[in-house]
Amino acid sequence: MKEIMNRILKKEPVFYKNPAALDDPSGYLGKLDIGFDDIVDAEQRLGRFAPLVSMLFPETKDGIIESPFIKADNFREKVYPGMKGGLYFKLDSHLEVAGSIKARGGIYEVLKVTEDILIRNNLLDYNDDYSVIAGDSIRKFLSGFTVSVASTGNLGLSIGIMAAKLGYNSRVHMSRDAKQWKKDRLTAGGVTMVEHDGDFTYAAAMGRREAGTGNNIHFVDDERSCNLFLGYAVSALRIKGDLKKHGIEPTREKPLVLYLPCGVGGAPGGIAFGFKHAFGERVKCYLAEPVSSPSMLLGVMTGRFGQLNVNDYGLDNKTELDGLAVASPSDFVSPMMEFLCDGFFTVRDEKMFEYLYLLKETEGIGIEPSAAAGIPGPGITGLWDRDVFHIVWTTGGLFVPGDIYDKMYFRGKRAYEDSRD
Repeated sequence: MKEIMNRILKKEPVFYKNPAALDDPSGYLGKLDIGFDDIVDAEQRLGRFAPLVSMLFPETKDGIIESPFIKADNFREKVYPGMKGGLYFKLDSHLEVAGSIKARGGIYEVLKVTEDILIRNNLLDYNDDYSVIAGDSIRKFLSGFTVSVASTGNLGLSIGIMAAKLGYNSRVHMSRDAKQWKKDRLTAGGVTMVEHDGDFTYAAAMGRREAGTGNNIHFVDDERSCNLFLGYAVSALRIKGDLKKHGIEPTREKPLVLYLPCGVGGAPGGIAFGFKHAFGERVKCYLAEPVSSPSMLLGVMTGRFGQLNVNDYGLDNKTELDGLAVASPSDFVSPMMEFLCDGFFTVRDEKMFEYLYLLKETEGIGIEPSAAAGIPGPGITGLWDRDVFHIVWTTGGLFVPGDIYDKMYFRGKRAYEDSRD
């Protein structure tokens, strides 16, 4: 552990195989306050809201926001020649409405809060057609409530856009890492932005403080929200159709292996939680973080969990991978990852631009740099020569403006060409 810590402090890429990870997590999962029934309940709630989502966002398929699942043979040949097992991408980078993985948790939480408010005030029944929520009377009622969130960008987009669409006063506390194009998209969607000259942890503290000033303010807490967590966990139920379509039947000997970019931890933690429930010993989960912001890795490795701050270790938390620029991990999720995450690895920014370029060249898929963090997983974990089902989870990029994407693409192209010299 001392050697790994020294490399972390030098901002060198590392792999930490989690010694506490459980091969059979069922006993541990059974002791938690939330479980498989809660995931099923979340999926059913999303089904009730589907008519409303379809009305508000016609680009969605029947009001169900779900992402493509592809087999990436061309990319596999280019990056991992000789790899055993198949290489697949779960493209949450291409989720409708928000264009990122945050569409899962963020939109679910807004919908869950909306259902709670309306049922509590006798304006909705579970048996209703939820498209009635789009009516003027309910929108006027919801305008008396505020939904707020702190974000480096993508979570703010998912929550801000959905909340504003429903009629809420929608506020997003943006950290210094947020990209300007994400701020512009929020403003265009009728969302109020509160900009902070601090990182995500600071913006979250400010948002939490503001929420304490009024009874009608709901703060979506990325560090502590069970609703966000369950929204992400639903992915484990939905992927079964993808696996069947591709003829994938995981076993203990030939498991699914997920490579998940990690910021504060809600999204990858929720996905790991869902998959461990749905697949048990037939899935392994690995979390990826920037070398300058390995908060989840350090939190679990040291046992400090949510009390950990990377700045205390001389790391600056500055990275081009803006969605992953988090100094402290979720104090709700990180203790679970001690037992549910099979390992952690860190990545350098420039390499992510290379992968961004190569993914576009080989598969025609555009992502943002932070979404590439899981790509080196098979190599850095040493699992590339194992006959398993490798699943890289990409997390954002659908709505990156063309001129900005072109700059990232050519930066990646130059980095790749330089690395080949």
